[in-house]
Amino acid sequence: MRLPTALLGVAVSAALLVVPQYAVADPVAPPASPTRDFGNGPERNEVAAGISEQAQTLRAAPGEQAAAYGHSRDRGYPRQTKLPVPAENPADAAVKLGLMPYHGIAPKLNELQKRSERVSAEIIGRSAGGHDLYLVTVTAPESDHEAHEQARMRERIENDPVGAARDRNLARRYKAPVFINDNIHGNEWEGTDGALRVIEELATSKDPKVADLLARTRLYFNVTANPDGRAGNTRQNGNGFDMNRDFITASQPEVRAMRQVMIDTQPVTMIDLHGYVNGTLIEPTTPPHGANYEYDLFIQNTYANGLGMEAAVNALGYTFEKDGVHPAQIPFRDDAEGWDDWPPIFTPQYAPFHGAVASHTVEIPLRVNNADYSGLPVEELRRRSAINTDVVAAAIRATYSFVRARHDKLIADQIEVFRRGSAGEPSRPVPLGIVPGFGPEDVYNTTYPRAYVITGERSATAAARLVDHLIANDVRVDRARKPFRVSGKTYPAGSYIVDMHQPKRGLANVMLEPGADISDKVDAMYDISGWSHSLLWGATVDSVTSAPNMTVELVGVAAPTGSVPRTRGPLALKVTDGKEVQALNDLLRQGVEVTWADGTAIVPASARRAAETVSDRYGVAFAPAGQATGVPLAQVRMAAAASADELFTLRELGFAVTPVSTATLNAGFDWSATDVLFVSSGLSYTALNPAARAALDAFLPTGGVITRGGTGAAFNAAAGLLTVTAVAGRDDANGVVRVTSTDGPVGSGSPDHSFVYSPRWFTGLGTEVKVEQSYAADGPLVAGHWRPDERGMGGQDAARGQAAVVSGRDERGAAVVLFGTEPMFRNHPKGLFPQVAKAVYWSAAATGATVTTP
Repeated sequence: MRLPTALLGVAVSAALLVVPQYAVADPVAPPASPTRDFGNGPERNEVAAGISEQAQTLRAAPGEQAAAYGHSRDRGYPRQTKLPVPAENPADAAVKLGLMPYHGIAPKLNELQKRSERVSAEIIGRSAGGHDLYLVTVTAPESDHEAHEQARMRERIENDPVGAARDRNLARRYKAPVFINDNIHGNEWEGTDGALRVIEELATSKDPKVADLLARTRLYFNVTANPDGRAGNTRQNGNGFDMNRDFITASQPEVRAMRQVMIDTQPVTMIDLHGYVNGTLIEPTTPPHGANYEYDLFIQNTYANGLGMEAAVNALGYTFEKDGVHPAQIPFRDDAEGWDDWPPIFTPQYAPFHGAVASHTVEIPLRVNNADYSGLPVEELRRRSAINTDVVAAAIRATYSFVRARHDKLIADQIEVFRRGSAGEPSRPVPLGIVPGFGPEDVYNTTYPRAYVITGERSATAAARLVDHLIANDVRVDRARKPFRVSGKTYPAGSYIVDMHQPKRGLANVMLEPGADISDKVDAMYDISGWSHSLLWGATVDSVTSAPNMTVELVGVAAPTGSVPRTRGPLALKVTDGKEVQALNDLLRQGVEVTWADGTAIVPASARRAAETVSDRYGVAFAPAGQATGVPLAQVRMAAAASADELFTLRELGFAVTPVSTATLNAGFDWSATDVLFVSSGLSYTALNPAARAALDAFLPTGGVITRGGTGAAFNAAAGLLTVTAVAGRDDANGVVRVTSTDGPVGSGSPDHSFVYSPRWFTGLGTEVKVEQSYAADGPLVAGHWRPDERGMGGQDAARGQAAVVSGRDERGAAVVLFGTEPMFRNHPKGLFPQVAKAVYWSAAATGATVTTP
């Protein structure tokens, strides 16, 4: 048929931006072979090593006061803030394109606030690189009382959807919220400039239709979601993350700010402005479709707004012959697969869980980034950017016109989303033909359990983290006051319960369900196909078929999990969670004399005060160590040729990491301050010059080596480390897999599930090699997409029972661990982080590489 290509400490209220109005022409058919640019598609944040130290996020460090952003929900509009103006940056990448540099945004917004009482601008947080994030609201003025009434109606829509549906006056009085998200990819600039144009139009228009729009609508604009990348000409933020892959993990401060905006504003419609696909690509998407949406409501509204945006973009009159611009395209209608809305990692695929019943990625047409940015004349770049800005403005105007025309229905449909969740209704199959072309291949449903129960059976620390994450996403979590029995299992008091009769049950389920193997559904997916907080975050999560019959209390934050026994003597900290890694590395930085024994850190009795401090700081539990002993362990110093997400995660875990690459080593690198080398990206042993290779070879007998993926496997072979043959699975295969672990320095105590992306396994193992973890012999994939390649090779059946993680000592004495899995992928699989840490500690301790001073 076709193909688609609070914990924050921040109470962000709900103020952003607005959009204008226009005439719409009839749709223009797309060209027979439109130019499709998939260059910005699937990737794993493979950024060259060398990013700066992990920047401070919105969450305060221990002992520090969190910055206060946002405002009271009850304040009226305008809520105008004189924004601080950053220093001028002549090197801002937007200048070359004739677009607004980051340092020019605050002055422009300050000016618009002076000119119009319709415009309110606020700072909702800071980027990874320390830039202010601007939220602009465009709406008609409101008194404090009127703003309070809007907040009350919004809460009623979510929390009393039955009553809201019966209130015939609600839709008439409620201002439909619209969210326009701009520039989440830093080097896709024009979303910001088109938004600023529309904001000014709405702020100054005398058109009665605009006045009517703003009397019935609030338009919220995230003016630039990625100021780091905008100024620096990068897709990623200052931490090297593609933030449009981060929404169910929320590792980045900008994503947490956007998440809070969506929670606070509860938009009925949102658009996320990107580039570059020629002709302009406008969602809805191709299958597979996310199974946790109320898709019958979603597809009707999203397709209707998509058609309106298409007509508006085509009505600009740009043509391929004259301007190099193809007509707009809609993947749902024009393609068969490859641009799906299956994973909830993207902004428009996350927003529906907070009530957006129309939600879109819009890819503007003419490329101005990457090689074009550096290779094309400035005049051509500015011509293209001007066209792209026109396209953005047209898409925004079409969207607010759509909301104005369909105001009451959008509100009613949002109420219905929350009503179905609160009532615990089964997932509804979408009627075929609900919109033209909706066929059997578009129908995806799920089965909701009655509830999920989260316990600390495996790790109380992990359970608390998961509960806090759910709450930060506006999912309701209860705690049992007494022990209870449900679905044949007894649970202790203090267990957490996620009742699936709640307004945002779709979001709860998409995070907590295991997921599905969709390998047989389509051949091509746009990005990842599997994820699971219940299987990958280290907590014990059970789905149950009936609700516990008992008194529970609503949780605002997870209960504390840190403890230190009152008994005297040494203390033991078993490393089963990333928080325990952080605590251990904190102790090592302090110079505490720790020993390491089979995955457990032994802390001397003399360091009890330090143990109490980290226990409280990280929520970790110490136990009496008794007579346990181990090998000395001190702070591990790492050199890492790694992707940005891995560097971020290693630093988040508290390791001292120096980024390296082939170029770094060839320029001369002092190995005396390194204990362990991590290799997964950007380092080729064969490309090292003789001096660099000799220096590395001299390091290996006394250092540890950890590798991941194809680059790591190639490094292992070229450097002559472990005797293995690395076998590659299909390169786009990914998802949650079942694994079997052995009692080794890395595998011992590991979870029963792992994550893969371009999976690998190891055969032809030498006698020095120990299998730490294997893919399940009865078929590894639980959730995701993993097919054989066109030759019938590299499928999941070929990986059955094969070694996924191995360790060993090479003939020179280096302690080596090879990962064929993805234990740090985009900072998501929290429960796998201890595997990496145990590999680091073992490889350092086994070679005697760790130093005795921080």
